[in-house]
Amino acid sequence: MGLITAEEYKASLNDGREVYYKGERIENVATHPDLSVPVNVMAIDYEMAEDPQDRKLAVMEDPETGEPISRYYYKPQNAEDLLNVHELIVRSSTLADGYIPLAHDIGADALNAIEITANILGNQDYIDRIQNYRKLLQEKDLATCAGVTDVKGNRMLRPSDPGQAHPDFYVHVVEKNTKGIIVRGAKMHITGAAYCNDIFVIPCRTMSEEDKDYAVAFAVPANTKGIKQVCRPFTSHIGPLEFPNKRPVRVHTDSLIIFDDVLVPWERVFLCGEWKYAATMVYNFALMHRRTGCAYRIPLSEQLVGVAAAIAEYNGISSAPHVREKLTDLVIYLETLKSLSKTACYDYVMRGGVAVPNPIATNMAKYHFAHNYHDVVKAIQDLTGGLVVTAPTYKDYQLPQLHDFIDKYLIANKKVSAENRLRMVDLIRRITRAELETICLHGEGSPMAERMTIFMEAREVLKQCKELVEEMAQVKKEK
Repeated sequence: MGLITAEEYKASLNDGREVYYKGERIENVATHPDLSVPVNVMAIDYEMAEDPQDRKLAVMEDPETGEPISRYYYKPQNAEDLLNVHELIVRSSTLADGYIPLAHDIGADALNAIEITANILGNQDYIDRIQNYRKLLQEKDLATCAGVTDVKGNRMLRPSDPGQAHPDFYVHVVEKNTKGIIVRGAKMHITGAAYCNDIFVIPCRTMSEEDKDYAVAFAVPANTKGIKQVCRPFTSHIGPLEFPNKRPVRVHTDSLIIFDDVLVPWERVFLCGEWKYAATMVYNFALMHRRTGCAYRIPLSEQLVGVAAAIAEYNGISSAPHVREKLTDLVIYLETLKSLSKTACYDYVMRGGVAVPNPIATNMAKYHFAHNYHDVVKAIQDLTGGLVVTAPTYKDYQLPQLHDFIDKYLIANKKVSAENRLRMVDLIRRITRAELETICLHGEGSPMAERMTIFMEAREVLKQCKELVEEMAQVKKEK
């Protein structure tokens, strides 16, 4: 009952799941040389619950049972609940060097979106199932992820369109029986799925009546028969060409999840054919997920501001007016993200009995981060200079015949050694890589998706403001 330790979480992953990485099936993701690295990132959520300093933020008392539970799996009721989770995400992502641990957070976004949908739909079976599943997560402290993005096939066609090359580009129901439903299809870009206990699956788009078999939501254990995962390769350790660093590498990987006629028991099915409500679930997940995305990007943004300030000093240019202007812009970028993220929690709204962050403020925060991210990276690259591309490697620095020369010629600020300057360049190269740029731009939805949501949510605001000025102008109503 209640919480599990980080070691118990790692042990739970040795369950026969079918995971592939670099062309091989992995026997145990928790002990694999590469995959154990993101496993350790996810374990931070469990470590926080064991740490006296972080436990108060990570853990709360179940109001019904009095047992300790993960704060993520409590249904938010007010601004305080949303702010506590916000601070929890910021803290855990700080411990993970700008990566979100993922054990509970995004799974909780799916959990809440499903409960909102069940309540709006008014289907008592779904309401009971998701509430029972929430209790299960609270009791077993399972790590969960959200399988949202289908592989889609031809994106110009609907899931059921006969023009698609085959009907399985979106996860869909192929059979129903007394035990449950059998599903087929594939999800992609699913972060953390290879080292979660359970996988939520929800639709990724609106559906038509013809698409009703694709309007399906459920949760299954990652080791369920018929589930195969293919993981994206990633850099798990600092290479021999970089300066040594004792800090553990923090990184996640993503899965292509194949559902090869997977049986889902009825008690784990939360939507099955109610096509009109697929959009409700997608929308509310996107809202909660963007709130999560904004929170965990705060530590990353602090890193970006930090490396900019450091390299400006190390390069001896921090007092230049144009450099101060760039640093000011970066501070504005960070503080705007922080302010909008908190505002969204304070100015919450209720949806289906669940407190959710303000939709306009949340989407503004995510749009602000993603839309301006490349400008931030550009500013850092400008402040760093060509050294970010041409710097000698650590192996070069170690050579006796080169060491003293590199120390002599790669000093810019006489108060900062060449080694420290090169170490900072290594860090800048790691945290501004192209892979991260893609995640920052498209994670939780593209900037255009945020703009569309902002306009949709702002219709009432536009209407009220228009009525205000019409009254001021004493505009006469048209017949």
